[in-house]
Amino acid sequence: MIIDCHGHFTTVPKSFRDFRAAQVANAETPSSAPPLSAAHVSDDEIREGVGNGQLKLQQERGSDITLFSPIAGLMSHHLGNERTSLEWATISNDLVRRVCDIYPENFVPVGMLPQSPYAPPKNSVPELKRIVNELGFVGVNVNPDPTGGYWTGKPFTDKEWYPLFEALCELDVPAMVHVAASCNPNFHGTGAHYLNADTSVFMQILQSNLFQDFPTLRLVIPHGGGAVPYHWGRYRGMSLEMMDRPLEGLLDNIFFDTCVYHHPGVELLTKVVPTSNVMFGSEMIGAVRGKDPCTGHYFDDTKRYVDACEALSEADRHAIYEGNARRVYPRLDAHLKAKGL
Repeated sequence: MIIDCHGHFTTVPKSFRDFRAAQVANAETPSSAPPLSAAHVSDDEIREGVGNGQLKLQQERGSDITLFSPIAGLMSHHLGNERTSLEWATISNDLVRRVCDIYPENFVPVGMLPQSPYAPPKNSVPELKRIVNELGFVGVNVNPDPTGGYWTGKPFTDKEWYPLFEALCELDVPAMVHVAASCNPNFHGTGAHYLNADTSVFMQILQSNLFQDFPTLRLVIPHGGGAVPYHWGRYRGMSLEMMDRPLEGLLDNIFFDTCVYHHPGVELLTKVVPTSNVMFGSEMIGAVRGKDPCTGHYFDDTKRYVDACEALSEADRHAIYEGNARRVYPRLDAHLKAKGL
């Protein structure tokens, strides 16, 4: 079985995006805001977007199951206020649940949180518990920078975040550290902000005792880990100098995906990071949608790159494609076992 740990509902209909724009525009005048019913997406629209998009490519490229979450760029926690963020998270999570109900053999739900700049992370715990306990979600995306690229909040390792981490451990669900759109013109969203966030949060963790405080917390650093695997020696050295701790001591709690869009990058990732800490991910249809003119294949067809890593053993491939995801996401494992998988 091949499990894709990183998928988003990027093929939502235009009406869903239009609702979000109108909701944000009227955030301070709720009486003028569109009714929540205006965000409704029909089953036919879901089949049009997902059936002709992610599902079609999933089947063509040879994966079996995708952990599916709301479109990351549209999380846009920097827009609106706490009320609109909660409405938007609820609507978006409920929509992902419907996708997974329509395609139960292909998609498993992962949620977003109703974060907002300077709002205490603990305020997101009720929605986290709702989607896990009531809707059967197996994980959640957590935005370490709800300010949208300005990073004016507290570090991800600050004790302000601890109530959220406590809830993640209590529920036994991992968090993918995933920012949303960038409103800072200095940082392109997917080309800079995403990768900066992956790297920055890893460094914050390296400087902290987060996993001493939360030994069962599991975090997925997406997009191949940003700069981390490619500067592994730098981070190993700093970990020893700053914390007198081997970097490998963090690997019980941190995992990386294969959302790296060329073979040399994926090959390096799998050589540097232990394969027990790498999970297959594609992020399709996502940051890069076109074809590589040198190969004729889509950039985000990441399975092709993993398959081409000749140094991987069969045990390594099983870990990357299935075993690690089932271990990191125990609720996913239970879900699959209930289906006899």
